[in-house]
Amino acid sequence: MACERGHNGVALPDGKRSPRRACPPASRSPRDYMSRKALRSKPRPARRRACTLGNVSPLRPAPGAERSASLPAGLGCLPGRCHPARRQPSSEWSGGGRTQVTAPACLEGAGPESPSETPDCQTRINSLKCVLSKKQKTPSLQLSARGHWSTWPAFVAGQTVLKNHKPCCAPEERQPSNKQALLALPKPRYLEQLESYLRKELQSLDLTKENSQELKLQPYREIFDFFIDSFKTYKPLLAAIKSEYEATLAHQQKTIRALEPLKAMVATVSEECTRQILALQEKERDELNMLKQEKKHLLKFIDNMKEENNSLQTQVKHLRESVTEEYARYLNEHAARKLLLAKLSDLHNEQLEMTQQAQRRENTKGEDTVKLSLALKVARQDLTKAQEKLNLMIAYYADVVPRRDFESLEKKNSDLLQEIKTLQKDFDHLHQEYETLLDIQRETAEERDKFCAELQRVQHNCTPRPNWARCSEVIPGGADRWDWLAEGKTSDQLVDVLLEEIGTRVLKERNAFHGKGKSDKVPVYLRHEGKVKNKKPTKKDVVNILKDIWKEKIALDQQTEKRSSLPEFFLSYLQKKYGNAAAMEWSYSLYENMRLCRSNHVLSSFYDILTGKVGEEQFHGQNQVISDLQKKLAACDSSDSGSLTSEQFSTAVREAFPLKRKESVQELLDASRSKLDSTEDLIDYMSLFKEDEEGNPDPFVAKLRSQYVREKQEYLRQLKNKLRDLTEVNVDDLKTAFQAINPNIDDQTLDTYVGLAFQVQREGPAQEVVPVETALERLLAGDVRRVGPLHREEGTTGVEGE
Repeated sequence: MACERGHNGVALPDGKRSPRRACPPASRSPRDYMSRKALRSKPRPARRRACTLGNVSPLRPAPGAERSASLPAGLGCLPGRCHPARRQPSSEWSGGGRTQVTAPACLEGAGPESPSETPDCQTRINSLKCVLSKKQKTPSLQLSARGHWSTWPAFVAGQTVLKNHKPCCAPEERQPSNKQALLALPKPRYLEQLESYLRKELQSLDLTKENSQELKLQPYREIFDFFIDSFKTYKPLLAAIKSEYEATLAHQQKTIRALEPLKAMVATVSEECTRQILALQEKERDELNMLKQEKKHLLKFIDNMKEENNSLQTQVKHLRESVTEEYARYLNEHAARKLLLAKLSDLHNEQLEMTQQAQRRENTKGEDTVKLSLALKVARQDLTKAQEKLNLMIAYYADVVPRRDFESLEKKNSDLLQEIKTLQKDFDHLHQEYETLLDIQRETAEERDKFCAELQRVQHNCTPRPNWARCSEVIPGGADRWDWLAEGKTSDQLVDVLLEEIGTRVLKERNAFHGKGKSDKVPVYLRHEGKVKNKKPTKKDVVNILKDIWKEKIALDQQTEKRSSLPEFFLSYLQKKYGNAAAMEWSYSLYENMRLCRSNHVLSSFYDILTGKVGEEQFHGQNQVISDLQKKLAACDSSDSGSLTSEQFSTAVREAFPLKRKESVQELLDASRSKLDSTEDLIDYMSLFKEDEEGNPDPFVAKLRSQYVREKQEYLRQLKNKLRDLTEVNVDDLKTAFQAINPNIDDQTLDTYVGLAFQVQREGPAQEVVPVETALERLLAGDVRRVGPLHREEGTTGVEGE
């Protein structure tokens, strides 16, 4: 039989054979005594005693060592009872092979000391059985069917039994054998019982508790203790290994217990920091609201100052014109005065000459000069009195007319008054007809403008067009992608598409942007100095980021019940997702992509709202219109198949948009024909609302959005015509104009539109005035729609109301 040191010529693990020598004494388990006792009851030869260990394969430890290692604790050979002198070799031959084992003398039942030592061994076995039954830590080891001990090598697949050789013989005396039998050895019962015991212990545990891992470890500790007690040879090493593992586990548990207070402290500090951050955010929000209010107040003050400045400039202009007129009149008066002085001088000279001539004549005639002087003096006095009397009469009778003329004028006046009354009645009637004709003319002009625009578009399409197919040579994707981009677009739109493709390519080649600075005029999401790295995102990435921003912002607005500023939320979102360092890089990259990609609705709408060109209400209004239509179509789909017939689809669209013109409804129906199944006349309405990976909608949704913008422009054009005589408008005038073009508008919607035009809520709105163009621009940027059908005068004709 082979031992663990390679005795009896058994093959060692390194392929060599050991010299023949006797195995050292091996310890025996108490169960060996029971087996021996059972064997003694059978008749057998006195000198041939077969070992009950069964077939032993090579590379196994010595029989005594393996038995003690495979049994539970306390079942090894009894110390002091088995002596080397009393162990006699016993051989067993089967099938021509021979395997030699060495059995302890205490199991043979021969020799002079056997009768005296057998009761002691039996007593020791019984005591060990009692101890084992009390502990109940490991099951008892069973004998095999043939009465041999169950053995199972640690590596069954690699074990073979060498036969046809003599045990414990030299290598040169062995007979070579070309046949080696590969024995399939079953798993030992002891191992099966240990595994069964382990499974039962694990199944009985409650693994839902917090210390489930420690409970699960306990059965493995017990099994390991069994092995330590069973393998006497390796017990010190296994005990040391277990001790080190236990010490390491204790150290780790101690470390964990020491870190528990630190974990609680970290949680407390984290909560405190979170609370402080929320408090700071609340404080900053209050300060921001105060600054916004102050900004609105300053803007209002600036508007008032601008209006006052304009008024003063107008007054200065009028005064300058008055001064110019007065200066011209002064020049005329000055010239006239000079002419009068010249005439007076001439008259004086003529008078002197006449006086001299008269004197010469008097001197010649010899008349009395004194008499003539007195006569002249008296004549002058009479002339003065007559002049005074004439002036007095003119003053008294300046307003006096003859009676005949008075009566004639009075009769003529009464006739004229009667004629004026008649003419006034005719004028009022004509004025009413004029207003009616003016409305008709305005509607006709709108239709004329529409037809002119259509005519120009048709004429433009009829003119020689450039060869747009040549653009496919420089567009990535070739002719297929260019055909997809150019489908259904005008030349102007194709130019935009071409510029977008060129700009996108140039943008991808740029590695960095130049910062716009940190002044107040720069938007908050672009305030940076120096160069900014270009992240070069794809259009798909940009669309996904912008959609995620809208999703987060809408959720925040619903939670706070207050609409936040998109530029500030845009920057805070990027800082939260990418960090403060990379937020500005993403901000510039997204901004440039949005600025260039004007054909993409997601990018262009976000850019217009971000830059303040369009209000956020318009974006939500368009989405609400699309959502309402989708719900209406789903309500008409009773089978939930996702498809409707053409008639059902047309009816649902008209019910969803009762204010649309027939032409607009027909445009929507034509746009939906792309999803029409010609074989079954079914429209897949679910696919009409889908978008591709770059956010481009279906032509049906694009047409719906374009009609939304066009209808709003027509609505505001009618409002502008009502306010055409005004340069500035107040709240009352604006409400009157809205009610005139839209009589069915409710008070809440009217107040919303007025607040949108005046930007802020005012306690005394009747006293506030804004320029008409400013009010119309604000309304154009917001969500303004017709509430009721278009108001028409009786007797007028026109298309159906929106």
